[in-house]
Amino acid sequence: MNFNENHQRQIQPLGDMPPEEFRRYGHELIDWIADYLDNIESMPVLSNVKPGDIKNNLPQNPPAEPQPMDKVFEDIDKIILPGITHWNHPNFMAYFNSTSSGPGILAELLSASFNVNGMLWKTSPASTELEQVTLNWFRQMVGLSKNFWGIIYDTASVSSMHAIAAAREQLADYNSRLKGLAGRNDIKRLRLYASEQAHSSIDKGAITLGVGLEGIRKIPVDNEFRMIPSALKDAIEDDKKNGWLPFCVVATVGTTSTTSIDPVDEIAEICLKENIWLHVDAAHGGIAAIVPEMRHIFKGVEKADSIVINPHKWMFTPVDLSVFFTKKPKVLKQAFSLVVEYLKTSEDSVVENYMDYGIQLGRRFRSLKLWFIIRYFGVEGIAARIREHLRLGKLFSSWVDEHPSFERMAPVPFSTTCFRAHPAGTDDEASLNSLNEKLMSNVNSTGKVFLTHTKLNGKFVIRLVVSGLRTEEKHVEIAWELLKNELEKLID
Repeated sequence: MNFNENHQRQIQPLGDMPPEEFRRYGHELIDWIADYLDNIESMPVLSNVKPGDIKNNLPQNPPAEPQPMDKVFEDIDKIILPGITHWNHPNFMAYFNSTSSGPGILAELLSASFNVNGMLWKTSPASTELEQVTLNWFRQMVGLSKNFWGIIYDTASVSSMHAIAAAREQLADYNSRLKGLAGRNDIKRLRLYASEQAHSSIDKGAITLGVGLEGIRKIPVDNEFRMIPSALKDAIEDDKKNGWLPFCVVATVGTTSTTSIDPVDEIAEICLKENIWLHVDAAHGGIAAIVPEMRHIFKGVEKADSIVINPHKWMFTPVDLSVFFTKKPKVLKQAFSLVVEYLKTSEDSVVENYMDYGIQLGRRFRSLKLWFIIRYFGVEGIAARIREHLRLGKLFSSWVDEHPSFERMAPVPFSTTCFRAHPAGTDDEASLNSLNEKLMSNVNSTGKVFLTHTKLNGKFVIRLVVSGLRTEEKHVEIAWELLKNELEKLID
């Protein structure tokens, strides 16, 4: 047998994985995922691999010949799984926990199976119209009026960037879409305002859109880490006198460090008077508005021009899914719509083509997982789970308040507690910072809990976040006992 004949025999038939093989491995994978989620508590929440461990155990060159799926699954168990920090773990209490739910996982599988591109209504009518219906549901769930029009992006960073772009587009006589911003002497420099506690994505959006870091003015916060409206008003007046053009304010409902809530109502009044676009970043905290008794967090939001809320942060939706609402979709469309000949369709005058409302042309079928989750859990079921997280957050903060060697460092409007160890007789701030950094590291190194930190007024502060679908009171108790035990070891 010559080489060519031998080579021909080794090549798989052209086309996809045969249906019977897909069905067999698909069943195996679903069983594996079910077992993974069922046994997740037996795994360390934080991966303990060292940099390079994963890539050094994988071939540096791609396989020339087909490899069996059994071998792929084996490598998942032996190489990939040890390098996973388990965001689905009930003791993952770091950052803002993004957990995925069963219905969300199934929807992701179905979305990948359809593999549609929802750029135009025509390219997938179901994708466009399900997004419209699902966002209408979601708008009602969080208590926003019909004045808000919605679209799904991937993350809050991208949603907020689109808000800033729309704010820039709204400016009369700027024509930045045509002329850009660079090298022009016929326009004033733009000024964007956000609090000192605003998310870093606001800065990144300003960088991307040509506003620049110098174009951002950070507004001071009060002792509860909320933007001070009077300071915003003074900053706007000062900038106008000095040749800047105020064009956008970003208020936050649930800041990243402390989950503080800016006084949106007062900020909105300033923006209305000055004709400045108001964007509300409620990426994490906005989900709490699904709970009826938490609707107060949105006081003043109806006066805003746009708002972002992320179901993937606190509504058990697999990453990524960010909902952007605006009362001015025409301005957003004006900023981004660019329809070349091959994208024109006969339905354009009677449908929404979501490609017109953002930087993306290609769009995944993200609404499918939101639809699955809302239908499976129901609005009341989702609210009940969020309400329990709020209770657990308050419970943990009460333990901190009652313990003589710990202190709470910020209010707890949602389910995130900012705290630190402060044993009697230790008042030097540098020593306290060092102590708390060691405490957090020691707790995390046990593999039982994962916590992260922030700095407030120069003080190292530990954050504990309760927002995981599988987190129960017993898990919060585990974290609290670990913190107390590890502190005792450090101060003995």
